[in-house]
Amino acid sequence: MTFSHDAARVPPEKVRPLRRVEYDRLVVLGMLRGENVELLYGRLVRTSPQGEPHVYTVTRLNKLLVRALGDRAEVRVQAPFGASDVSEPEPDLAVVRPGSYLDEHPSRAHFLIEVADSSLQDDRRIKGPLYAAAGVPEYWIVDLVGGVVEVHRDPHGDGYATITRHARDTILAVPGFEDILVPVSDIVPPRQS
Repeated sequence: MTFSHDAARVPPEKVRPLRRVEYDRLVVLGMLRGENVELLYGRLVRTSPQGEPHVYTVTRLNKLLVRALGDRAEVRVQAPFGASDVSEPEPDLAVVRPGSYLDEHPSRAHFLIEVADSSLQDDRRIKGPLYAAAGVPEYWIVDLVGGVVEVHRDPHGDGYATITRHARDTILAVPGFEDILVPVSDIVPPRQS
C-alpha cells in the first residue's frame, strides 16, 4: 500500500495518534498479522528486516544474559515494551524484573538493547529519546557497522545526558548487575577478512 505525499500536508493537530491499548487490541484480533511494525509515538512504524549479523548478535546477547542473570531478571527478546500510552516498541533485548507479563507488557526495564546496522540513526534519534522519556536508566546500541557498543546513560527528559562508544577491547558491566561483565568482543560479530 502506498500513499501520496499529500498525507504530509495533513496538519499535525488533525492527526489522532493510535493509543497503545488500541494497538494491543489490533494485535489480539490478528489485524496486524504478517505486518512487521511497532507502535512509536502513536504511529505504526515498519521495522527493518534482520540480516545474519543482527540475528547472530541478538542470539549471543540473549544466551550470555540469560546464563549470567539466572532468576535475577528476565531477558525478553524482540518483545513489546510499554514505553508510554502511545508507544510500544519491541527492543531487540529488554532486561526487566522477573514476572509473567501475561496481562500487561513491562513498562520498566533495567536496560534495553537495540542491534543496529541500517537502523542506527533511527535507534539514536527515535528510540533513544523514547527510552529516555520512559525512564530506562541505560540503553545500549550495538553498532554492527562500527563494531562498537554505544552506551546511553542518565536519562533526562527526551534524551540521555551521557553517551559513550566502546570498542571490541572494552568490558561493560550490566546495568543493575555490576557483577556481570560483558566483553564487547563477545557480542559484536567477528571481523570478516
